[in-house]
Amino acid sequence: MKVSYYCQHVLGIGHFHRSMEICRAIARHHPTTLIIGGPAVAVDHPAIQVLRLPGLQMDSTFHNMVPCDTDLSLDAVKAGRKDQLFAHFRDNRPDIFITELYPFGRKGFRFELDPLLEAIDNGSLPDCLCFCSVRDILVEKTSGREKFEQRAVKLINDYFDGILVHADPEIITLNETFSQIDALHVPLHYTGFVTKSDPIAGKDLSRVTIRKKLALATTDTLIVASIGGGNVGSELLYAAIEAFTILRDAISAHLQIFCGPYCDEKTYQALLQRSRGDITVERFTDHFPAWLAAADLSISMAGYNTCMNLVQAGIPSLVYPFRQNREQRLRAEKLARKVPMTILEDADLPPILFAKKMAQQLENMRYSKAINLDGAEETAKHLARWYTEHLKSL
Repeated sequence: MKVSYYCQHVLGIGHFHRSMEICRAIARHHPTTLIIGGPAVAVDHPAIQVLRLPGLQMDSTFHNMVPCDTDLSLDAVKAGRKDQLFAHFRDNRPDIFITELYPFGRKGFRFELDPLLEAIDNGSLPDCLCFCSVRDILVEKTSGREKFEQRAVKLINDYFDGILVHADPEIITLNETFSQIDALHVPLHYTGFVTKSDPIAGKDLSRVTIRKKLALATTDTLIVASIGGGNVGSELLYAAIEAFTILRDAISAHLQIFCGPYCDEKTYQALLQRSRGDITVERFTDHFPAWLAAADLSISMAGYNTCMNLVQAGIPSLVYPFRQNREQRLRAEKLARKVPMTILEDADLPPILFAKKMAQQLENMRYSKAINLDGAEETAKHLARWYTEHLKSL
């Protein structure tokens, strides 16, 4: 069973990391190709083949896509991407094709995906099963929602063989952000949430190692503040630093900040200037779950991957949802019913109020997860089931 997984990360890296976890799980059993084409990212798994399409990313207004290589025209990049995609399907002949989010999102890529799906369907490209991989919550449309949903339903029913929803239905279901769920005529399977399969392996060792690196006593408090990829949310980090200067008068503590690989240089340098003995600023870590295992409190945005890292680590948290849409807030509200996760509002960011929120959340103990986080492995298993059923039906 050969699998090709299409993921385009045009803003941030959350979609990419979730897709990587799914591909890792599939690649343990089946040849897997990850098809990407956004800002440069590293694929650190030798079993995963990578098809890198000419890169596209969102512009600074978050409204239009532009080439990652500014020397290329948008038309040239689009043409090159389509040529590479079609060549991959002719030459590699995958048995399964998975689109991350499309057609429930990523409409900017319909220029290449619609012709590809049509070619698979009409036989001009080799036959394969097509599935949609979708996260827990869709970004809700402020206008044109009915038209958008009707188009998504038509594409799913015309070209796809199933939908994999990476959520625990005890927490949230797809119909909460997609009203025409009953119009879908293909199987829909909830896999559980996706997070790293074993991020807390060596939990005690990582806690000891990290805290020793920071010269923290066992009774000292470690707070980790982060903003995912770093494209947005820097105001949270500035506010966390100001609040921490108040909190540290009451407790012995250290603040570790990760501003994200896509944080602009000006912001990064400004944050570095605020570092001192008990405040450390770094761009990024490949071991974020280990830092959460070592910490006593997390302060972050409320993206999918970050929230799953928090639940996996069982760490009390303060989350600041992205304000441009409802996705992060809805996720945080749902999770906060199950775990000690508190939503930060803009009104909570002044230093005294923020410090009080930190102190209150530090009173909570770690918890054991009561949420299904086995989404990557379940995705791999369910794809194999669907493929086996397909072969039996031939």
